[in-house]
Amino acid sequence: MEISQLLDRAKTYLSEDKLAVVEEAYQFALKAHDGQLRRSGEPYLQHPLETAFILTDLKFDASSIAAALLHDVPEDSGVPLEEVGAKFGPEIASLVDGVTKLSYISGQMSSRQTKEDLQAESMRKMLVAMAEDLRVVFIKLADRLHNMRTLEALPLARRRAIANETLEVYAPLAHRLGIGKLQSELEDLAFFNLEPLKYKRMKHLLAVRQAEEEKRISQAVAILEQEFQKAGLKARVSGRSKSIYSLYRKLDRYALQGRDLDDIHDIRAIRVLVAKLEECYHALGIVHSLWHPIGGEFNDYIATPKENGYQSLHTSVMCFNAPLEIQIRTLEMHENAEYGVASHWVYKEGLKQDQFEQRIARLRQLLEWHKEISGTAQFLESVKADVFQDQVFVYTPKGEIKNLPAGSTPVDFAYMIHTSLGHRCIGAKVNGKLMALTYYLRNGDTVEIVTSKEDKGPSRDWLNPNLGYVNTTRARDRIRQWFKRQSRSDNIEKGREILEKEMRRLGISLGNREDLANSFKYESVEDFYAAIGYGEVSASQIAFKHAVQEEQPKVAEPIPPTVSAPLGIKVLGTGELLTRLGKCCKPVPGDEITGYITRSAGVTIHRSNCPNIVHERERERLVPVQWGQVDQLYPIVARIDAWDRLGLLRDITAVVSGEGVNISSIKSDLHDDHSISIFLTLETKGLSQLSRLLSKLERVGGVTSVTRGFEGN
Repeated sequence: MEISQLLDRAKTYLSEDKLAVVEEAYQFALKAHDGQLRRSGEPYLQHPLETAFILTDLKFDASSIAAALLHDVPEDSGVPLEEVGAKFGPEIASLVDGVTKLSYISGQMSSRQTKEDLQAESMRKMLVAMAEDLRVVFIKLADRLHNMRTLEALPLARRRAIANETLEVYAPLAHRLGIGKLQSELEDLAFFNLEPLKYKRMKHLLAVRQAEEEKRISQAVAILEQEFQKAGLKARVSGRSKSIYSLYRKLDRYALQGRDLDDIHDIRAIRVLVAKLEECYHALGIVHSLWHPIGGEFNDYIATPKENGYQSLHTSVMCFNAPLEIQIRTLEMHENAEYGVASHWVYKEGLKQDQFEQRIARLRQLLEWHKEISGTAQFLESVKADVFQDQVFVYTPKGEIKNLPAGSTPVDFAYMIHTSLGHRCIGAKVNGKLMALTYYLRNGDTVEIVTSKEDKGPSRDWLNPNLGYVNTTRARDRIRQWFKRQSRSDNIEKGREILEKEMRRLGISLGNREDLANSFKYESVEDFYAAIGYGEVSASQIAFKHAVQEEQPKVAEPIPPTVSAPLGIKVLGTGELLTRLGKCCKPVPGDEITGYITRSAGVTIHRSNCPNIVHERERERLVPVQWGQVDQLYPIVARIDAWDRLGLLRDITAVVSGEGVNISSIKSDLHDDHSISIFLTLETKGLSQLSRLLSKLERVGGVTSVTRGFEGN
């Protein structure tokens, strides 16, 4: 990249005097970074130059481009910010200072603060910068994008850490700001560094499908162009491919629903760009007159834009005996979809600025909500859930529009209106009909909260993430505060009860309670129990923590050489041996496990509390083993005790299916008192998924208990 290329791109929309500012910033940075090299061996100046080029691609103003060229000068060259301000003025100096502050977070953290604290502080500073001057965030996004393009020079652990942060913070932020152009590339680059094998598989699938679809897409484009011309409609028609990471995410969601690649209609789609809004609907009419539309596959994002401002018509039609998605939008809508609020800086007045200000006002409102939240874990949870998610728009009974994060429930709605309304909520009517409090609100729903006459307070079940009553941090925080104000002794007793019930249900032992409390950063077991009691820590978090800890080595001494065996299990201190899971106890990742050396079939893996291991006399045949990192499904037996009734098994299997878990076998014992014990063999991914599933099975009508069992018990 040369400065001449940057200036050539910038001159397409910047005046000569603005170009002079950009060139002057380049010369200043060139002198400041003289002799400095990146890890890759290239001149350091290449990074700010590429960052600036990304911003010119987004058509940013001269001040932003100049700040991008200068953004590493104070940090890496020791040039005082005052000197930058004296040379380029307060606006550019302020932008450079904002980016520098975002970069300096790690240096300001104390040794006692965790990676989670660091990430939370990064998000806080990002949101503050967003509210003060959004251009700082765009420069940081461009900076991160170029760093992602050149990660190969870094060690593997560092690459993965940066890629993970990109996927959790920067890509969702680009989505929130409506910059599809940046979002897709950030996601794909992060995916490549985190899951290289899955990335290559998705890339291959995409290439194969594109090759298969090329002829059909070309024919459909030609037909549309001809029909639009006949109708006197000027339109730009082209093919569009799905990004690699978005294909991966969609396939992942579809797999849980029992669907596959053939069910995805938009791997290869057609995009139609027209000049005026009314021409979008004219084009849609032509499309539907040519090909039969598929029911339930039409979305009007023009009449109801997405929260990030995205507008387009999406329809899927049967074209040449196969589904095909077609997107229709104006040129301005397309620019907005590609550049989001970045396109604001091209316009000085008019409607564009109004749209920009409205969107930033919503972001600032979200920031105000999150100022109320203290604590690293809650803040991270809050930002990811409330700021980086899509929104749904619903109506109050009086017709007022309220927006909440996608996946919100009537309980979330009640707490958004007023805390006391949430505390008194006992039911909800959606569009005039009584609905479950776990119902996911949809765009256009009218929600009426049914309340109790007395303020009895919320239900503890609402804090169980496995049950799905509450999905916004605002509501969860209000519920926790209510329980936190209750008697400490009551919270301690309730917390102990919740913990013991969960561990008994999952069939695992926790060992030293003080160690567990310390792992959650509580100084005493009683504080830990109280936190469980008022909802600060959930049973599923404990199960997950146990799962993670059980995957780690249990010895303080150096670990003997390990051999990666099948099933994602490592046998410690032995030669390579075949492994298989014990059919008697069916261990899953997260269980404490022990290996048993058989006489003819290698090593059988058992749960450490399996009766066959506990009562084994030949102790020398037991070997230490640990879980590895292989993705796999593991069979477990769940015992469900219930009062027998019509439709019981149907309701149970519906819950299991809804969680995307397969049932490989079912057995049942009917008792004289009309109760029944049902044994399901389930294929699960580990303790976290199992905990969530067992919680939901307990809610099925007639079920009295759900526990994990052994084969035949």
